[in-house]
Amino acid sequence: MEVNRNITNNNFKIIGDRTINSRLLKNKFSQLTDFDLRFDEGKDIDFLDRVGNRLRKNREEVMDIIKELNIS
Repeated sequence: MEVNRNITNNNFKIIGDRTINSRLLKNKFSQLTDFDLRFDEGKDIDFLDRVGNRLRKNREEVMDIIKELNIS
């Protein structure tokens, strides 16, 4: 999965098998719901916000988590 970290321009993109990526996040953070992990095309910032709200992390921290899980 490729990640573009330029959130100033809302250009953050998550690319790859979203089902597998969601499963990896859910395995690490069981408090995430299916709704939190829903990927809508072109709504990557909304995804970051939902996951961040559930984990009590900001967007940058969520992007770092994604990179650590090797789904970036």
